Amino acid sequence: MEISSVSSEEAISLRKKLAWIAALYFIQGLPLGIFRDVLPVYFRQSGVSLKEIGFMTFLTLPWSLKVFWAPLVDRFGERRTWVLVACVAMVGLMLALSAFDPAHPDSVLFAVLFCFVLASATQDIAIDAYAIGVVSKGQEGVANSFRAAFYQIAVIVGGGGTMWLVRPLGWPWIFVVMAAVFVAMALGVLFSPRVPVVHRPPREMASQFWRFVSRPGSIAVFLFVLTFRLDIMFIGSMIKPFWVDRGMTPEQIGMISTVLGAGLTSLGAILGGLLTTRVGVFHALWSMGLAQAFPSLAYAAVAYWDLGRPWLYAASCLESFGIGLCTAAFLSFLMRICDKDQAATQYALLTALYGLTRFLGGWSGVAAEHLGYAAFFALTFLLCAPAYLFLPWVKRWVERGGDPGAGFTPGVETAEGSDTQAKVTGSVPRPATTS
Repeated sequence: MEISSVSSEEAISLRKKLAWIAALYFIQGLPLGIFRDVLPVYFRQSGVSLKEIGFMTFLTLPWSLKVFWAPLVDRFGERRTWVLVACVAMVGLMLALSAFDPAHPDSVLFAVLFCFVLASATQDIAIDAYAIGVVSKGQEGVANSFRAAFYQIAVIVGGGGTMWLVRPLGWPWIFVVMAAVFVAMALGVLFSPRVPVVHRPPREMASQFWRFVSRPGSIAVFLFVLTFRLDIMFIGSMIKPFWVDRGMTPEQIGMISTVLGAGLTSLGAILGGLLTTRVGVFHALWSMGLAQAFPSLAYAAVAYWDLGRPWLYAASCLESFGIGLCTAAFLSFLMRICDKDQAATQYALLTALYGLTRFLGGWSGVAAEHLGYAAFFALTFLLCAPAYLFLPWVKRWVERGGDPGAGFTPGVETAEGSDTQAKVTGSVPRPATTS
């Protein structure tokens, strides 16, 4: 077993941890904001049909299948090196995107978008593993407040904030600016503190992963993870086209997304993290899941009764606040059940499971065209129900003393940079080398 960067974990204060978690999750959120919010407006304004915009969701396949190459992140290199390489790749892909005609998307353009998501997914693996490695037991609530807040701020700023620049710069320069932002983020990653990485032989990694996925109740818990954000994944790619079809300009979309959305998402995430710490992960999950779902009914009401702009803004505010609340609780649950030394692989599996529902979003354009916006939004609310069927099994997992998965013994702290990994597995560590 090789332990990389052990000395880097020396006495990292909670304040420093939270600062870097905030920065890294801002980096992680930007690509999703671009893909979910910027590109639908970009293509819709260029005359691309709702059906084609919906089908572009299938290009997000790497976000759902990242578990298949996540073991490489556990097996080789540092977490921050992977983040750096992914940022550099996205610089080139953003510059390439500016050269295409958006009115006639072709296979080459789709390939560029696919590679952009691939780089983003690899970055996600490394950042999630970094966060799990640096956060100590008992710090999950406050850490996930910062994770959720800054991730959602990045999604909103990267998406809605970009709308402010469309008129003065034009669409081609938008992608050049985004490339410059990724350059700045890559440089920032160089200064982040190191966290320990336990490089286990492939056989040990496979054995530990099997213990994780075969725990009692694992199938039900994995189905919960798969369905918990089903409604959000289905509705996401149609919200901005709905705004465009209601006559909103990019500047107006940017205003509602950045000025109101970013603040409310941050407030929701902070409050969600605090409530998760106070009431526990299980109670936070089911209650905040409802807060995530109800904005679909608000959008349905706006569409059905053709309500004015203030009501549309109100629905957007509910959406942003609800997503912030729910994300903090959900991330705390995922973080709690993962082993630190196999965080990249296990967390990638869990996030890939709920990411699979993005492919349902690929049919959202077809559903919106056939049902109309009002019925479509009402349907998305009903999609929150399946996850609640699996709460009894989730409760058992949460109540097992914070057992984060296979290989963890309650009461044995997997302290960063220590030899407790050997205590956890019961194996004798090999001589460690520091890379």
